[in-house]
Amino acid sequence: MSRLPILMYHNISPNDSNSSGLSLSTLKFEEQLKYLKDNNFQTCFISELLANENSTKKMLVLTFDDVTENQLLFALPLLKKYNSKATFFIPFSYVGKSDFWNEGNEKIMSIEQLKSLDPELIELAHHSYYHRKYSTLTPLEIEEDLDKSFKFIFENDLKVTQAIAYPYGNYPKKGTAKEVFFQVLEKNNILMGLRIGNRVNKFPFKNRFEVQRIDIKGEDSLFTFKWKLRLGKLRLF
Repeated sequence: MSRLPILMYHNISPNDSNSSGLSLSTLKFEEQLKYLKDNNFQTCFISELLANENSTKKMLVLTFDDVTENQLLFALPLLKKYNSKATFFIPFSYVGKSDFWNEGNEKIMSIEQLKSLDPELIELAHHSYYHRKYSTLTPLEIEEDLDKSFKFIFENDLKVTQAIAYPYGNYPKKGTAKEVFFQVLEKNNILMGLRIGNRVNKFPFKNRFEVQRIDIKGEDSLFTFKWKLRLGKLRLF
């Protein structure tokens, strides 16, 4: 088995003074991408993991939740500069609108903007339809949420990988509720589910519906980033 860090990003800001919480400055993001390139990390798509269980020693996945416009404006040029692939997760109900969970209600990309993304660098995946906590929903409500996502994808002719990042990293974590949740995902041909967890994965995955991501924060120094990349989120952070 190989080590596989999957990094989780949200908003990218051009202002270094706004680098905190879910917002990371372009300065810090570029510093991180440069470090990955200089240290021979190979970025790949979620879909490439699904297609091939063989891995390289320094394979890594970059993920972005919410497809906010700031990712298009500020993350994409840096991803292009460093030739880094990333998977973007879409909350389908909010496409072309503003969200309610980011401070300041971030603008979500439009259909046209999503279709303009370079498929050599960016792939799209699921982030639910309504961006609600799955642990608060019944199995029927989860089915309906997935159905709405599939309908949106079909009607707008989007290419979307059959993987989902759980909103807020939330999902039923115990007993029958957890089993039924995973059964609903499997029934709907969802091939991978991503939580938070803040640990480096072992690949191939032990459980493809509990894949862990490492939360990259705006206040993280490059030193902190390096340690997260190596070990996940440490208590001292």
